[in-house]
Amino acid sequence: MLSVKSVGLLGGSFNPVHNGHIALAKEILVEACLDEVWFVVSPQNPLKPTETLLDDELRFEMTRLALEGEPHLVASDYEFRLPRPSYTWNTLRHLFVDYPQYRFVLLIGADNWHVFGNWRNGKEILSACQVIIYPRRGYVVDEYSLPDGVRVINTSLHDVSSTMVRKEIAEGKDVSRHVPTRVLTFIKQKHLYK
Repeated sequence: MLSVKSVGLLGGSFNPVHNGHIALAKEILVEACLDEVWFVVSPQNPLKPTETLLDDELRFEMTRLALEGEPHLVASDYEFRLPRPSYTWNTLRHLFVDYPQYRFVLLIGADNWHVFGNWRNGKEILSACQVIIYPRRGYVVDEYSLPDGVRVINTSLHDVSSTMVRKEIAEGKDVSRHVPTRVLTFIKQKHLYK
């Protein structure tokens, strides 16, 4: 009998993807014993403003470039074909149908767990798949109050954000320590975030 592949879903705008995302995903792969982590590029997060959002294909291409040579990290444009805004429950329902051979695990930051009560169909998400919470600075999660199927994973805090990267690029600063070389080259070629 074939073993079921465990796939962690790391959703985000990835505007742009940065080294913190990649380091976090690698840690989660090991800590949670996952086979893969999919970077699910979201065309429209219902809880985030869209004014600063780059075109979907540009963000996906940067994510794809960033993950080249990372065999267990996968850039996914799956949500591009789904209705918008990109509600997690809707994405999961489609994934369950399209990939019945996989076991999906939702990966969210402690900041998102604090607003999880605002997520559409939150109860259905919790009953349908495991949720793993990773630490975010300034957000404490009481592990003893978590519902069944939800757990906190002990990963490093990565103090880099896409907002910070965009701001530093706009200011003409060197962001080579924050983003993979291939992504930085792409940003420069396309004159992004200026």
